[in-house]
Amino acid sequence: MAKVNSSFWTQADDNGADLLCGRSADYFITKDHFIVLLCSTVVFGGFLKTCLKNFEVIVLTILSLSGFVIGQLAYHFVEVHQIVYPLLRTPSFSLYCYFLPIIIFTAALDVDFYILRNVFWQLLLIGFISFIIALLTTGYVVLKFIGESWDFQSGLLFSMILGITDPLHSVNLLKTMGISKMYTDIIRGESLIFSGITSIIFGLFRSTTVHISMFRELNVVMGLFLDIFGSIICGYWCARIIQFILTDLFSNTLTNVILCFSLVYMTFYIVEVLGMSGIVALVTVGLNLDSLSFKPRMEFIITKFLIMCSSVYQHLIYTFFGIVIGCGEIKYFTFHTVVFVFILLATVNFVRFLTILLVSPIFMRLSYEYNWRWGIIITWSGIKGALSLLLAPDIYNLAEQKVEAPQMFIFYVQAISLLTMGINSYMMTWSARRLGLCTISLPRQMAMENVIQHIQDTIQNTITLLKTEKILTNVNWNLVEEKAKIEYIIPFSPISHDGDEEEEPPTEEVLTEEARLHVAVIQMSSFEKQCNDGILGVDAARILIGATKSYCPIQGKFMSIYDVSTYVTARSWLRKFKNMLTFLQYKKEKAPFIPPGSYKFLIYVYHIVFSEEFEYTGHIITLMYIYPMIIHLWPVARELNVSTLISLNYYFMFLYVLESALKCLKLDSVKTCYNRFFFSPLFQIVIPVLINIVDGQIKKRLSLMYSITKGYVKSQEDAKLFVRQISGCESIYQKFYEILDTNKRDAVKELGRIEHECRDVVIALKTKQAIRNVIAKALKNLTFLWSRGIIDKYEGIEMNKVLLTKIKALNNFPMAIPPPTPDKYLNNIIWLENKDALIEFFKERAKLAYFDYGDVICKEGETPQGIYLIISGMAILHSSPPTFGIQRNLRPDRESKTISTEYCTSGDIIGELNCLLKREFEYTVICETTLQACFISLEDLYEGFDVFWPTLEYKIWLKLALSTAYQYFESSLVDEDLKFQKCVVLNHAYVETLSSYNEMTINNVTMKFVIIVYGSVIDTKTEEPYFAPCIIPKTCEQVQGTSDLSKLLIIRVSEPAKNNDNATTMGKG
Repeated sequence: MAKVNSSFWTQADDNGADLLCGRSADYFITKDHFIVLLCSTVVFGGFLKTCLKNFEVIVLTILSLSGFVIGQLAYHFVEVHQIVYPLLRTPSFSLYCYFLPIIIFTAALDVDFYILRNVFWQLLLIGFISFIIALLTTGYVVLKFIGESWDFQSGLLFSMILGITDPLHSVNLLKTMGISKMYTDIIRGESLIFSGITSIIFGLFRSTTVHISMFRELNVVMGLFLDIFGSIICGYWCARIIQFILTDLFSNTLTNVILCFSLVYMTFYIVEVLGMSGIVALVTVGLNLDSLSFKPRMEFIITKFLIMCSSVYQHLIYTFFGIVIGCGEIKYFTFHTVVFVFILLATVNFVRFLTILLVSPIFMRLSYEYNWRWGIIITWSGIKGALSLLLAPDIYNLAEQKVEAPQMFIFYVQAISLLTMGINSYMMTWSARRLGLCTISLPRQMAMENVIQHIQDTIQNTITLLKTEKILTNVNWNLVEEKAKIEYIIPFSPISHDGDEEEEPPTEEVLTEEARLHVAVIQMSSFEKQCNDGILGVDAARILIGATKSYCPIQGKFMSIYDVSTYVTARSWLRKFKNMLTFLQYKKEKAPFIPPGSYKFLIYVYHIVFSEEFEYTGHIITLMYIYPMIIHLWPVARELNVSTLISLNYYFMFLYVLESALKCLKLDSVKTCYNRFFFSPLFQIVIPVLINIVDGQIKKRLSLMYSITKGYVKSQEDAKLFVRQISGCESIYQKFYEILDTNKRDAVKELGRIEHECRDVVIALKTKQAIRNVIAKALKNLTFLWSRGIIDKYEGIEMNKVLLTKIKALNNFPMAIPPPTPDKYLNNIIWLENKDALIEFFKERAKLAYFDYGDVICKEGETPQGIYLIISGMAILHSSPPTFGIQRNLRPDRESKTISTEYCTSGDIIGELNCLLKREFEYTVICETTLQACFISLEDLYEGFDVFWPTLEYKIWLKLALSTAYQYFESSLVDEDLKFQKCVVLNHAYVETLSSYNEMTINNVTMKFVIIVYGSVIDTKTEEPYFAPCIIPKTCEQVQGTSDLSKLLIIRVSEPAKNNDNATTMGKG
């Protein structure tokens, strides 16, 4: 059969060319049948994947063999040949452009940018070592065994392709083994870097006739670097555009999926048309997009769609290239071919082993947990895939010497790909199990046990509540409990194979580091949840997550708020620039100052300079001078009006000197005189504009830093709730709790400092957040009404658009709002409920109190004189552990006398509990800044109790009880709606008072939680004591007060109809 060029192997547009792999079409060509082949491949691949879910290599092998059989049938039968002919006429670069963008983007999207940024130089070194070893070792083996058939350039290109690790298959198994994401990202990052460099080199060969030796020339090397950096810049801006589109509130799921899919291809094609690397651009796009770049819950849908497309594309790639191989002559498949395939397999794995061996010191420096076991696992991760296969046809197209059987390039690559998928994947799994690397670390084991126990308790509580319903009395509850029981076996550390001794337990240092990393994961989850709930801005959440990931690799490092401040670009240069502009700016005095005994001439000058006409004349002169400046900048006009421009310059200079001289005569400052003389004409117009711009940037930076700090405080609280569940021992728990508590206090102090520094910015931010929370609540209620059919679909969509428009309008919310007057702060006292009668009563009696830095507001042991509502400023609170009305020697735990520290800022109230009980302060409050507070005396407070008896005193106790319950039992009350207003109006939670020896019956049917928040009680049946704060167990049926005063918070069982939305518990008032 004649051997002529095929358009599959070359990109020349030769319509009359015959095919190398098969015969030419001596019939009328139609492409209708190829669609049948395409659809059949997708359906057959999907069917195989459904039947063989965990055996992807078998699916791809069957598809490859099926393609080979179809190719052989096409080689012998015209009916089959006309089906595959459009594929054979398709240029190989077209297949590369069809399939590769989605595969690369899917892999890059799963890589953590911050991890790669932390190890960027190490990753480049690993990629360079891998590239050099693969090029030298594989190239030597190829030229040694097939040197007579392939030229030098073909051998090096083939070695380069076999050196690429598939970014998808190489880490899929590693992720299921529990290996650190840092390792998977490093492997995938090295693969993406290798792929990007290879695509640039192949692109250079495609665009020009380049020989390997020409890479020594400077212009080729410079073009290579320009391609890299140009592609990165294009990818970055494309990522910003994609992020802007995907975060639009009004876009729906279908639109986002279609746009994401389309923009990936558009980015690739635009960058390729510009002569750069589309692969590098897509890698940049994927790295710059994260979960915060999508709307909530949208990332999961888009990721699943991209994974599905990647899987379908791989099925098509292996089938199509099987067809191409089958369309060639089979005489080239000999015993030598099989031997060479296994030699290549051994060479590829040896190259991977040698690479990991050389880079192991880098891995050991990056992570404390790396050892020789992980080295073995990562060695087997060198799996080849679709990327190598798509580049294989270009070896023949770019070779200097054309070989007789170009399909053998594809055969060798496809065979190595399938063998590494099968053998390396099995060896990875077997080695991980044999070496005990599939086990879960002790902190993760504890977390899993606690989660399972929590779910089991929830199930048991649900069953207990359901048993009380009459309609379910005849249910077989034993069967229900049996079927609902969770049976999950956690893989513990295995026993040594010697059988004599067990593997050494992990040291406390290892447990501490494991728990520290787990705390970091909890914090990042908190940041993401706050962002999805609208509490935290996207920029703030991204900065916090990035900072956490940046400090994670540092062994023993806990990220503090000062580390975050260092991570954020410093704003000091903005303030210095503003101060400089303010120094240069001249401010006109509001009224003329005429010193006594001045001369009449100076008085006359003062009247001229302070007149509005003089000011307007100066601005008119400045505007008139703009026209000569434009003429001067225009070369042609300047040449024609040289003498005129010189005269005008002299004239305007005289006017400016005269203006400056008159102003200097009436000024009393040399500095101001200097500013007016040198910056009169144009700068005095530009400087105020620059000051406004800089001031806006400073406020924006302060607002961002306040959001960051507030989100950090919430993450510390979330981590403190779960730190016991992930700590390996009590000492680690105590250490972590102290660190988290210290970091929280520092962050609260930073919040107070920012609020004191720029109150108007913080007020604007809090107001914006309150508006967003209100609208978010309205959206939840709308969703509930919509789901119950109260409003129809069209009305629901229109109302949803209205609410989303209001949320979107918050992007233009002012950066600063002037603080309210002091009397308006009474509205912030939650137990006044914003009622006019209460507010007016205390407004008449409240007084403003001012404190300087270091002043003591109240001291431990002093009798309270009243309550303080902080209006502005910050104070530090030092206290021993609260007694809750119980003598320390009576408490069974005998709490330590360690002094705790908190920070009080605007809106906090000092002295509520002490005034209610008329007992001495248990803490000392000292001003950290100048502080302004609203003071309500003890006499005025109790006068209010008498006037508004009994509701006012009860509401203060309710507020304190809810705060105590939220502070100590937030994890247990996360599903409860403990808003103060709801508890007051609907009586969802209420406070009961018990004196000594008084009793109260607990009804577990109507009472979901009974929490003692002050004092102590005993179980009348078992006489077991309970000290505040404590949740009374369900087994207790009746309690009796043992303190002079005991307060119990009772939370009712919510009605099913009212328990429809996520509750938000209230915090410190």
